[in-house]
Amino acid sequence: MKGYHNNHNQGKRRWRCLVIGVLFLVVLSMLVPLVFLLGLYHNGFHSTGHLSDRHTSSASATDQSSHIKELIDNFAPTLPKVHQDLVINFTSGAENKTLSSGTPVVLPVVPQPPSIRNDAATVDTDEITKQKRNAVEESEKCELRFGGYCHWRDEHRENMKDFMVKKLKDQLFVARAYYPSIAKLPSQENLTHELKQNIQELERILSESSTDADLPPQIQKKLQKMENVISKAKTFPVDCNNIDKKLRQILDLTEEETNFHMKQSAFLYQLAVQTMPKGLHCLSMRLIVEYFKSSVHDKEDFSLSERYSDPTLQHYVVFSTNVLAASVVINSTAVHARESGNLVFHVLTDGLNYYAMKLWFLRNTYKEAAVQVLNIENVTLKYYDKEVLKSMSLPVEYRVSFQTVNNPPASHLRTEYVSVFSHTHYLLPYLFENLKRVVVLDDDVVVQKDLSDLWNLNMGRKVNGALQLCSVQLAQLRSYLGKSIFDKTSCAWMSGLNVIDLVRWRELDLTKTYWKLRQEVSKGTESSKSFALSTSLLTFQDLVYPLDGVWALSGLGHDYGIDVQAIKKASVLHFNGQMKPWLEVGIPKYKHYWKRFLNCHDQLLVECNVNP
Repeated sequence: MKGYHNNHNQGKRRWRCLVIGVLFLVVLSMLVPLVFLLGLYHNGFHSTGHLSDRHTSSASATDQSSHIKELIDNFAPTLPKVHQDLVINFTSGAENKTLSSGTPVVLPVVPQPPSIRNDAATVDTDEITKQKRNAVEESEKCELRFGGYCHWRDEHRENMKDFMVKKLKDQLFVARAYYPSIAKLPSQENLTHELKQNIQELERILSESSTDADLPPQIQKKLQKMENVISKAKTFPVDCNNIDKKLRQILDLTEEETNFHMKQSAFLYQLAVQTMPKGLHCLSMRLIVEYFKSSVHDKEDFSLSERYSDPTLQHYVVFSTNVLAASVVINSTAVHARESGNLVFHVLTDGLNYYAMKLWFLRNTYKEAAVQVLNIENVTLKYYDKEVLKSMSLPVEYRVSFQTVNNPPASHLRTEYVSVFSHTHYLLPYLFENLKRVVVLDDDVVVQKDLSDLWNLNMGRKVNGALQLCSVQLAQLRSYLGKSIFDKTSCAWMSGLNVIDLVRWRELDLTKTYWKLRQEVSKGTESSKSFALSTSLLTFQDLVYPLDGVWALSGLGHDYGIDVQAIKKASVLHFNGQMKPWLEVGIPKYKHYWKRFLNCHDQLLVECNVNP
């Protein structure tokens, strides 16, 4: 029995320990959230315009600002590095300096000595001019940092739906900054009471309103009443340090919040321009499935193989991984051709998109033109590098920014978009050994006129007929060109529409020159992204035949201000830039030039809801 009682007492002790342990955990679970909330309060997490009235030291305000900055930096999105986008910043003038890519730079500008003027109207004009200049500078800084997103943002800017709400929050913040100092003043009980009453009134309104539509009808009177009270408070001597801290808090918080939203919006924009639309992905997948399900590929017309290598015909080469983009290029060219039976299109794509491309061009005809689809990963060449054929590369686009300091008062940033050949283009002479001349078209172009005259061009001893961009010269890119010898006055050239003399190319063995230059440039440059730009410009140095400007018009993928008459006169429209016409972020007023050559009634397009 004694043992029984001992065991019984030990059981009671265990239960007491368990009960105490459970109670301790319950109390702890209640204390932890409380401590967490108190910690947040202590660190100053309050909504904008509703900061507490407690007095804080200067060090505390600094800690709060740094803490907020740290949080925003942690949660702000990281902008992806675009594979085909490079920012090159340099100054034009007597001295050219090339800076590291992607670094925002504001070079010092020597101001002109101001002249003395007493005319009030002139002062107002100068103020307006200054405001416009500041707006231009802000836009240029944004473009330097975020690229085409800034143009898209300016065009799609919406009216603020909470303008008055934000104004009320600002007034409330100012009132809270003055309130502690006014409350300490003797014989100012009425003003203190009036200020407190207005603060409470605005707090109540803002707690019920998130947009201007939610505000009560008498809000203008309440706002005016608050402004009057704040004006009275400003007439009394107050604690400037406290007010300064409060106002700096809202300034720092607003700047950090603005920067956060800017980075977030730019991230979403980059995501939109780099992601394949759902409809295009659906179309590609459906085409691949249909290719293997149907027997249409067994009915391929092999009689066309002779046309594929006939040098007397007009051969066009399109590098693309986008079915619809390649289709629009071919359709627009064939529609405007005087004799479409002379046209042969060679679509070069990768293994992933080969079967989708194959079926699409078997299902669709383009007048009497012949279309050949080649998988670049499966071709066998006499001259090739296995590393090159592992993956296909499309034309590479660069965003080149210039900051001019030749005329200090008018210093501004100018941005050019340059597109050049990728390494896959340098296989052209070996892909088409029987051909003498080809026209290379990027898949983001639309043809508006007959291009047969390009086959009659006398390019002399030149290899590449292209549009030249003399606003970008090799001298300005010398830090990216390694130790190679080059003509400083040579202009950059654009891909998009290029007439290639394959015979002359083979004579000079430019493919070998390209790979040799690529190795040299890679040793003398900091950025691997500049390879395609530097090596392409050096490879075709003194070998570019300048096409007349009416042949092609570029910029429809980034410039909102292109003249309509210039668009109508151009033979080829080039949508270079990030805002391609098949994307949702494409420039709306240019989309119809591309969309009119798309067969929107195709059953697969309808089923995949493809509507660019």
